[in-house]
Amino acid sequence: MAIVKNDSVIENEWVTLDDEASVPESGANVLVSLTRFKAERETLVARNGGLGVLLVPGDAPEDLADDIDRFSLIAVKFPAYTDGRGYSYGRVLRERYGYQGEMRAVGDVLRDQILYMHRCGFDAYELADDADAALEKVRAALRDMTVYYQPTGDGRATAGSLRDRRRTALGDAAS
Repeated sequence: MAIVKNDSVIENEWVTLDDEASVPESGANVLVSLTRFKAERETLVARNGGLGVLLVPGDAPEDLADDIDRFSLIAVKFPAYTDGRGYSYGRVLRERYGYQGEMRAVGDVLRDQILYMHRCGFDAYELADDADAALEKVRAALRDMTVYYQPTGDGRATAGSLRDRRRTALGDAAS
């Protein structure tokens, strides 16, 4: 598995804990399920080390709203390419709750989905490829389109806004 973020392959510095595993007291960056976070919130936020949460289909990203700034990583599981709930989770977390940390797509992450995941706020992707192949997949996917019709929270101008700017610039030049 390779993790691609910011146009490079990064090391996974996170320990994924299942719901029964003991939590290291300090130092390690831990990734826990939403269920575990809700059950052990006080203990997890009090420890010294990075805190991340893994959302799976059926979880409610709204449950993170009050603690959104406590997470250095939110990982979203895509169990199959046909399950699109993770895209909605990404938009809710970025656009509604203003999440600024790393948002990582994990699970069945395919090249054809990466651009759309990026448009929904994901900035890291865990792929089942070696590092070089994973990096090239992400780079190629993010080059697929340069102009969009739909607005999202990624701040890119839409085709309509680009046309309006051009009309305004041409109108100003004619004056």
